Amino acid sequence: MRKILLAAALGLIATAAHAADGLYVGAGVGKSNLDNLFGSGFSLDSNNASWKAIVGFRPIDWFAIEANYMDFGSDRRNFGLGTASANAKAFGAYGVAFLPIPFFDVFAKAGLTRWQLDGNMAGGGQIFAFNDHGTEFAYGGGSQVNFGAFAARFEYDAFGVRHTDGLSMYTVAAIWTFL
Repeated sequence: MRKILLAAALGLIATAAHAADGLYVGAGVGKSNLDNLFGSGFSLDSNNASWKAIVGFRPIDWFAIEANYMDFGSDRRNFGLGTASANAKAFGAYGVAFLPIPFFDVFAKAGLTRWQLDGNMAGGGQIFAFNDHGTEFAYGGGSQVNFGAFAARFEYDAFGVRHTDGLSMYTVAAIWTFL
């Protein structure tokens, strides 16, 4: 009986020791910053939570292809005689390289992100509205703790956004692998 229990325990540990390969989905919340819009000093600093949705395919332990939808939130500020508001979102496609360690992965990712930035600045009887979008090189990295088909992930994403000092996002996410 002890041998059966020991074999079962070792089997569970081996299953949890590395991330499951296959199709995965996930969601995360975090904090994002989009700095210095149009050189105005106005920054989209998500006081409210930013969030992301994740879909990926990990065919082998050390590589995955991943798509992310990221909502960076919105912000509104008063500047003396006027107000400024903005919101941003993006869709990214990445290649992800993993360094699998038992129970733990460290990863780096690189790809392209299609971003959209909307907003306006109003004051002194004038309104300046913008709706800008573009595609930029994106990169990131992080780590995740694996529990068989489930993983908890901490990651960083960054890319350039035209007419700003760039965008960055920190996220805590939950991942579920199936198939």
